[in-house]
Amino acid sequence: MQRRFRGPPTAAIVIAVAVFEVVGTVFASARQPDHRPLDVLAFVLLLAGPASLSLRRRAPLVMLPAAAASVTAYLALGYPWGPVFLSLALAIVFAAAAGRRWQTWAVAAACAALLVAGAAGSGDEFALVRAFAGTSWLAILVLLGEGVRLRSERVAERRRQQEAREQAARDEYRLALARDIHDVVAHSLSLINVRASVALHLGEKDPGQFRPALEAIKAASRDSLAEVRQLLGVLRDDAPLSPAPPPRLDRIPALVDDARRAGLEVTLTQPDSAVVHQLPDAVQEASYRIVQEALTNVVRHSGAQKAVVVLALAAGGTPGEPQTLTVTVDDDGSGAAGAPEGNGVKGMRERAAAVGGTLHLTPLNLSPQQHGWRVRAVMPVAGPMPGPGQEAR
Repeated sequence: MQRRFRGPPTAAIVIAVAVFEVVGTVFASARQPDHRPLDVLAFVLLLAGPASLSLRRRAPLVMLPAAAASVTAYLALGYPWGPVFLSLALAIVFAAAAGRRWQTWAVAAACAALLVAGAAGSGDEFALVRAFAGTSWLAILVLLGEGVRLRSERVAERRRQQEAREQAARDEYRLALARDIHDVVAHSLSLINVRASVALHLGEKDPGQFRPALEAIKAASRDSLAEVRQLLGVLRDDAPLSPAPPPRLDRIPALVDDARRAGLEVTLTQPDSAVVHQLPDAVQEASYRIVQEALTNVVRHSGAQKAVVVLALAAGGTPGEPQTLTVTVDDDGSGAAGAPEGNGVKGMRERAAAVGGTLHLTPLNLSPQQHGWRVRAVMPVAGPMPGPGQEAR
């Protein structure tokens, strides 16, 4: 994480101000023979102001009164004028920048009152003008500190917003990886489990089923292993700079073939390849994963014999309304009525929502004695809708 810049070190500020005040006052005192000569007490007061600046982060409420007291005592004792005000000026700026607004204004007002009172009692006709100028500079210093504080707060707020955006991006990235891992592993393992069960059940009665079952298991495990390796590579930061393209709708027939090998009778209806090619990649990936998870749930949980997968494009109902892609997966199984939604259903909802769509699960009444379930996702498609054309498989 990038380290926040907090200005020059406090020790450097204290040393620089102390050297400037002492050296500057020594030179200035040579032209002020009517003032009290510099002595040990004068140098103590000259160093007390810069020393108070060391409290600018730990105790700003102590820093400002200490600086003001040292400067006031120095001038009240009649020592020569010089850059003794520098430590007080910086203390005002630092206190205002630290957010001590009322305390800073109170000290500045007290200093202004002392300036005016001293000018009024001096009898010098230009003393009030100088007092007014000093008062104006006190206000300017407070406002300068306020400006530094506001700028620091804006920088801190931008940093917090940037960190929040980065954290949200990391959370979304992890969520996407979790969905991908779930979809890949659940789908492949479900097919492997079903085919292994079929082979065990029919192996003794029909040994010819062994080879197709083993071939299906091999193909499913190979594809699953390749995708899992790619996802693990991303998690380990070993992924290539150009990752494999996301799954598209032209791979859905392969999902249907896998489900058929698992013993499910599946009918697929989708737009032709020319139409599919023009759809956004995000919509195609979401549609593919929704069909994948829906078929996996049908094979694993529903006990269905048949399933129907339909992908259909539709124009917007009113001018300016976006076209939509509707993905529907119906089955004649019992489903899991009343059961809480698992990670798979949550993942389908998240994928649909990620592209601005919605997903609903509803029961079907296929006949008085037969029921089923429907998974239906509706997702907007940006841009002009391609020409119609569908094919059934």
